[in-house]
Amino acid sequence: MSAATPPAQQNNITQSIAADMDAVNTVIRQRLHSEVSLVNQIAEYIISAGGKRIRPVLVLLLANAYGYRGTAHHELAAVVEFIHTATLLHDDVVDESSMRRGRQTANALFGNAASVLVGDFLYSRSFQMMVSLENMRVMQILSDATNVIAEGEVLQLLNMHDPDVSHESYLKVIRSKTAKLFEAAAELGALVAGASNAQVAAAGEFGRSLGTAFQLIDDVLDYAGDATEIGKNVGDDLREGKPTLPLIYLMEHGTPEQRQLVRTCIEQGDEQHFDAVLAAVTASGALDYTRREAETAARRAAESITDLPDSVYKQSLLQLCSFAVDRNH
Repeated sequence: MSAATPPAQQNNITQSIAADMDAVNTVIRQRLHSEVSLVNQIAEYIISAGGKRIRPVLVLLLANAYGYRGTAHHELAAVVEFIHTATLLHDDVVDESSMRRGRQTANALFGNAASVLVGDFLYSRSFQMMVSLENMRVMQILSDATNVIAEGEVLQLLNMHDPDVSHESYLKVIRSKTAKLFEAAAELGALVAGASNAQVAAAGEFGRSLGTAFQLIDDVLDYAGDATEIGKNVGDDLREGKPTLPLIYLMEHGTPEQRQLVRTCIEQGDEQHFDAVLAAVTASGALDYTRREAETAARRAAESITDLPDSVYKQSLLQLCSFAVDRNH
């Protein structure tokens, strides 16, 4: 992995699918429409916030890498983005977050009830769209993914304010809550292109490992990032009492004083001692360890597509692996 990420790297990654991304954005706009004005207002607000759109990008890159020439991948990419957006709306309510992608969260602006209900609208709209494709395998992948994501959300809720969460238990949350939709997106791209079962499985491994790398770097950035760059409040995880990997590592390897500090902060959701916790996770090597784990996951992703024929799309997928761990937002 390279040492630094040029600001334009993500644009370079998506350059080969620029026309596809435009088509996906058109589908998103068309499918967002509702007769209920508040649904339109909130859905438009959160979709227009942008974001990295990594999940739709995975659908498009894998479909193109396997030579797909139709338009169903545009619909699938939009479905994946709707599901992701629905989870964000619900997440921000559960976490009581006030900032995402550099703007107020929808729940901070419109209220919790409206955010939850519009999240439900996006979920149900995504299922309308996937049914229209009349492909049972597509529906199986997406329905399984949404169910696993929901389980991951509940598991994370159970882990909140629990300083004794294990490394393995936390990785299970990542695999369910974050990596599963990456996995589904990659599988769908390969599937729609007519890839073999083995190729679809390899694409799924790529997505799963890439999603894991992304989440682990998010964990690092919550302590070592810049709020203006990451688009949310630094220290949110600590405020919410989330035992992420840097804190789990510190609980396992820190001094008795550091462990007690972390235990108290997780139990109480205490961000007042953020500077002390940041100093501890930095000095203990917890952030370096988490970054190495992310790099390992990114390498695993790259290795899973070794057999994919070389193309500009494969190169973009490999660039994504570097972007996942080198980014600062």
